[in-house]
Amino acid sequence: MHICYVWCMRVTMNFDDELLRRLKKRKAKLGLTVTAQVQDAVRMYLANCEEAPRPETDLPVFHGSGVLPGIDLNNSAALLDVMEGLGDSD
Repeated sequence: MHICYVWCMRVTMNFDDELLRRLKKRKAKLGLTVTAQVQDAVRMYLANCEEAPRPETDLPVFHGSGVLPGIDLNNSAALLDVMEGLGDSD
């Protein structure tokens, strides 16, 4: 005797009006529920993700003398202020 459990999870999703209209039109044409269409789309997306790993990317390396005096890389707000002020002619 085999016992098989199927676990389903309910998920609430928000679609923009145009996308939902297109899904419902496809539902009427093909007889596929919105749930079935979303599940198929997620399966295809995951299959593509698993089959095609991202290629390694060479990142550019810039050489210089380091951080400018007075720059604190741990303070993003102050860093942004300095970066925005670098182009000023004041």
